[in-house]
Amino acid sequence: MPGEFAEEARRRGVSLQQLLDEQAGAQPTGAHGLIALDWEGGNRSVLVDGRLSGVIVGLTLATTAPEIYRALLESTAFGTRMIMDTFRDSGVPVTDLVVAGGLIKSAPLMQIYADVTRRPLSVIGSGQGPALGSAIHAAVAAGAYPDVPAAAAVMGREQRDVYRPDPARAAVYDELYAEYVRLHDYFGRGENKAMYRLRAIRDRALSERSGEGRTA
Repeated sequence: MPGEFAEEARRRGVSLQQLLDEQAGAQPTGAHGLIALDWEGGNRSVLVDGRLSGVIVGLTLATTAPEIYRALLESTAFGTRMIMDTFRDSGVPVTDLVVAGGLIKSAPLMQIYADVTRRPLSVIGSGQGPALGSAIHAAVAAGAYPDVPAAAAVMGREQRDVYRPDPARAAVYDELYAEYVRLHDYFGRGENKAMYRLRAIRDRALSERSGEGRTA
């Protein structure tokens, strides 16, 4: 992050992520001219390949940190839509999205997900989703409820359709998602194995350096 961003965050008493959320959320959809593949940890679904790595296409000398940040947020939403499309193509349509956990804290991210997936997003009524889930299962194990759905109906809460897709933004995201799919298949389904070759070069260099250290 450029120093002026950190300084502004300190001056306003907000975190860098809050500042990035604010500036990323203010951008018009598609204005950054970027597409990212969210594979910094490999692709766990649908390609299931840990050797894949991240990509950002469209960078220029004028690209800013908030633009890169937004492109990375969008990439996770595109990855989610890819998973949903894969379920649909396998005969299991995804019709309802309920969000839990830390993602709820980023309103711009939630709106991006709604626009990209063209689905309204509901959110759970607890800021501690995993703990609540554990409590629900514990209540069933203790005999307080006959099963998990019965316990969840009493102990769980849900705010329906908190984020709704905007048709104009969703139309732009349809175009961007088409580009995401092209990159996804180009790098992820074998047409271009640059990521594997880069990883092999890196691994060889690290191995040689490690060997030199042992020799010394």
